[in-house]
Amino acid sequence: MLGLFGLFTSTVFLCMLLIAVIRIKSRARAQDAAVDRARTCNQDYLPSVSILKPLHGPEPRLEPNLRSFFEQDYIALAARRGAKVEFLFAARQPDDAGLLLVRRLAQDYPHLDIRTLASGEPWGPNAKLCSLQKMAKEATTDLWVVSDSDVQVPPDYLRRVVAPFVEQQIGCVTCLYRGVAVEGGIWALLESTGMSIEMSSGISVANMMEPMEFALGPTMAVRRANVEAMGGFGGLVEYCSDDFILGKRIAGQGSIVRLSSCVIDHIVLNTTFINSLKHQIRWMKSTRCSRPKGHFGTSLTFGMPFGLLTFVAATLLGYPAWGALALAFSILGRMLQAYVVGRFVVNECRLLRTVVLYPLRDLMGFFFWVMSYTSRRILWRKEVYELLRDGRMRPVR
Repeated sequence: MLGLFGLFTSTVFLCMLLIAVIRIKSRARAQDAAVDRARTCNQDYLPSVSILKPLHGPEPRLEPNLRSFFEQDYIALAARRGAKVEFLFAARQPDDAGLLLVRRLAQDYPHLDIRTLASGEPWGPNAKLCSLQKMAKEATTDLWVVSDSDVQVPPDYLRRVVAPFVEQQIGCVTCLYRGVAVEGGIWALLESTGMSIEMSSGISVANMMEPMEFALGPTMAVRRANVEAMGGFGGLVEYCSDDFILGKRIAGQGSIVRLSSCVIDHIVLNTTFINSLKHQIRWMKSTRCSRPKGHFGTSLTFGMPFGLLTFVAATLLGYPAWGALALAFSILGRMLQAYVVGRFVVNECRLLRTVVLYPLRDLMGFFFWVMSYTSRRILWRKEVYELLRDGRMRPVR
């Protein structure tokens, strides 16, 4: 009965997802059409923008990731209107490999305002927020685009992310992303599949059910006024899921959190089985502590574990054909989910591979969900932390 119940709930989720995809695709088309009309009429919203990007050593594809930001079409468009785009990068040490690469690349873009900062040893558990606090003090504009170092963006990214801020009630804009495995084998591919499909599925349905009250770390575009009203980035330094808390606090101010039509590439950094395992379990644990009720309900969205359970139970009871039918149903359902989200939401480049891999990734996702309840300890940047019930974390000595 448990297996059949799980198949029912995961199918209901799939039906909700199909409706959500139609809705999110319609909104994306409307957003893009508005941006294109504004550009055609030479009425683009082009304010000055600060790009804030924390760095931490060398990473796979860091150079093309950075170049994708330096080559935004927004930069030339804004310059014609007298607006500017400034780039601020921060790492713990001035000789960080990431900062050294930025300084080298800056020679290829002498027309850009590129600055590097050393944030020093972190004064709180979340080193990323310590760097953001440092960069915020140096930023000279009123609109900030916070972006992780492991993302690559299209040339029109900045224009599409900034455009919604023409509405004064918009306080934060964030982006969906697709996982890209550029190194490693099957484990990196499976992690990237989870990023593209599992993550985007949950966000699409959540965005349909209620107003968006969270942001996604790879892109968090915010107004300076909203960040200062919540006490600056320093107020988030104790949180693991700082993106979730940032969006929640901005929404709590009465501002709107908007999901952009732009989808970006999120580079998978974990190329081994152990590192990928640790990263995905850590993400599940942080989600569990940030939104415990929603995380608990996530268990009912996985189809593969319930399909397998039904197959085993039906076979033991002497009905192997019915069990095989239930298993096939769960596999086809997850493949349909991967196709719809990959094709219409995140524009997955290797769609066939993603569709084939997702049933296995769905089963792994349930395993990660179970593991999220085994402890509150996580390993992050070679440091061990304990997650508290409100989402904050403290170092384990």
